[in-house]
Amino acid sequence: MAALRSKLAMVICMVLVMALLAACGSNNADESKSSAPPATASATNSAEVSPEASKENAKPVEITWWNFPSYQALDGEVGKYEKQIIAAFNEKYPEIKVNLEMITFDGGPEKLNVAIATNSAPDVIYDAPGRIIDWGKKDLLAPLNDMITDEVKKDISDAFWKQSMVGDQVYMYPINTAPFLMAVNKTIFEKIGALDLLPLDKPDRTWTLAEYEAALKAVKEKAPDVIPSGFFAKSQAGDQGTRAYIANLGVSRFLNEDNSQVAINTENGAKALDWIVQASKDKLIVSGAASLAAADVNDLFLQGKLAFTLNYSAVLKAQNVPNKKVPFEEVLLPFPTLDGSEPKLEPYVGGMAIFNNDNADKIAASKKLIDFIANDEVWGKKNIIQTGGLSVRNSVTGLYGDDSEYKYSELARKFITDPPTVADGYAEIRTFWFPELQSALLGASTGKEALDAFAEKANKAIADAKAKMK
Repeated sequence: MAALRSKLAMVICMVLVMALLAACGSNNADESKSSAPPATASATNSAEVSPEASKENAKPVEITWWNFPSYQALDGEVGKYEKQIIAAFNEKYPEIKVNLEMITFDGGPEKLNVAIATNSAPDVIYDAPGRIIDWGKKDLLAPLNDMITDEVKKDISDAFWKQSMVGDQVYMYPINTAPFLMAVNKTIFEKIGALDLLPLDKPDRTWTLAEYEAALKAVKEKAPDVIPSGFFAKSQAGDQGTRAYIANLGVSRFLNEDNSQVAINTENGAKALDWIVQASKDKLIVSGAASLAAADVNDLFLQGKLAFTLNYSAVLKAQNVPNKKVPFEEVLLPFPTLDGSEPKLEPYVGGMAIFNNDNADKIAASKKLIDFIANDEVWGKKNIIQTGGLSVRNSVTGLYGDDSEYKYSELARKFITDPPTVADGYAEIRTFWFPELQSALLGASTGKEALDAFAEKANKAIADAKAKMK
């Protein structure tokens, strides 16, 4: 009997040891499968529960997504495409209710400021670094580092990560991009027999200020009812177009390489601004630019009344298809440089951020929405195409087939440089830019005086912002 009890005890011990080893093996296997962050407390173990049961048991969450018109409207209805995204997302995550609110580029920024000031910010926003990085520096956003896999990190260039991070924290999940370029109404040049004045026979389409000026004069002489080129200085919107225009005409940079000081107030930069002022007087550039906004100039372009516009991209080209008042073909061009050297282009980067509204469940749900929009096998590429842009992922190319302008946009990515949007104090820096351009356009200052005045104010803003961060 004692021997039987002894054998039984040994069997029980062996069973317990085997059970413990199996449990440890299971845990180690789970850890080796993924380096992703642990699931939230409300999540269920997918190894034990079927996907259907997991959906049923998932904790209901409600989040708010504010979106600028980042996607092309479907059937003329703004927000219709976004609603389709949400419907597809809910097939995968039925427990997450997404409230969509569309905002405009005109009133949206102020609406966001009010929402932030009154603690009523949305949970998710699709925007660009200019605002997102400023919010990140003000500690208003939830970090997204746990969403960035090694594969994603390696597949997106450093230039885009620099625009998505503050220090070592990722605050914007980058999705779509396109270099900011000029656009020209090719149809006008075909009509006046001056297509050879455009650098379309060169693969990289680079050109000089002298070549650009010759094209402007041809429009003035042969198409007197068309304004040769645009410029604007009324509001902050579209400031990237004017600063890249002047910086390239003057073979300069807007800020220096470490974004610690203004670099555009060189002699050549000043000459470029003086040239713009004189070109306006000579009717080569639109009159009254001091009182025109970027949208006003693009409207003139879409009406067929302007040969060149400054603030364009593959994204805008796609979005403007239904907005053209007359049929014409536009092509993308880099900004001309004084000597024909390679231009420095700022990139448009669109991405998503999460406001930290002190609700872990909403932050987790918002991350699922972002991951679906950016990486879903079906909707990921579909969403990029609907923006009219290129993917920030190096591995995702050729989304638009043989379209020559998209092929050129992909080629022009080699001209992309670090944008000033990552500079400390950028939100304040940009407020000083247009008033000084207006001063030069109205004859109250020379190009050098205007750029020096801008530099003095902007450099102080950078230094003050750095001091606050210490």
